[in-house]
Amino acid sequence: MQLFYNQELTPETKQFSFDKIESRHIVRVLRKKEGDKIFITNGLGQLFTSEILLADDKKCLVKIVNSETQESDRNYYLHLAIAPTKLNDRFEWFLEKATEIGIDEITPIICEHSERKVLKMDRMEKIIHSAAKQSLKFHFPKLNEPVTFNAFMKLSFSGQLFIAHCEETHKKSLKSELKPTLKTTLLIGPEGDFSTKEIQQSLVNNFIPVSLGKSRLRTETAGLVAVHSVAFVNE
Repeated sequence: MQLFYNQELTPETKQFSFDKIESRHIVRVLRKKEGDKIFITNGLGQLFTSEILLADDKKCLVKIVNSETQESDRNYYLHLAIAPTKLNDRFEWFLEKATEIGIDEITPIICEHSERKVLKMDRMEKIIHSAAKQSLKFHFPKLNEPVTFNAFMKLSFSGQLFIAHCEETHKKSLKSELKPTLKTTLLIGPEGDFSTKEIQQSLVNNFIPVSLGKSRLRTETAGLVAVHSVAFVNE
């Protein structure tokens, strides 16, 4: 299945025109023609089956012939709050792989030791959408706007709460603490780790300090290990 994406589609949509880039891909690259089927998702769990009415490489027009709701392929909810990496490509790599494995919500958090405090959100969204389409996911992860660590700590939380840090203090293994089918919120710090003040602040907010293993991991690797650990526990 070749999956396309448009966030504006609803079950009431009857016809839809792809933009110039997607139209060119459909007509020139995939060599689709009138009458061929195109599958589209809005990233909110809907799968739309469409039929090409006009195979124009500047404006490919389709009609929606069927829409159906797809159940999520996961029985849990994972929210990862992770500090952006100094190098953009490493954070982009994390977003792509985390989306492929399965994640529901991502919040970039700006910490005391963060070296990067600005993100190109449009580009990050495109990477997530591309990875979701490639891995045939109908529920796309939500990417929140970056917030400071202090602002994030003021939010309301529920479910399992964890913070992974590198300080030599008592920590439990994430895999031993995770319980399946629950909502999980997990904090991953920057290259310089969370500050002691931030760690203490998280403990006051009922976050449990955890270890992701014996190795000291890069931020993006730690994020991916966390995503896979939650997925593994819920298999």
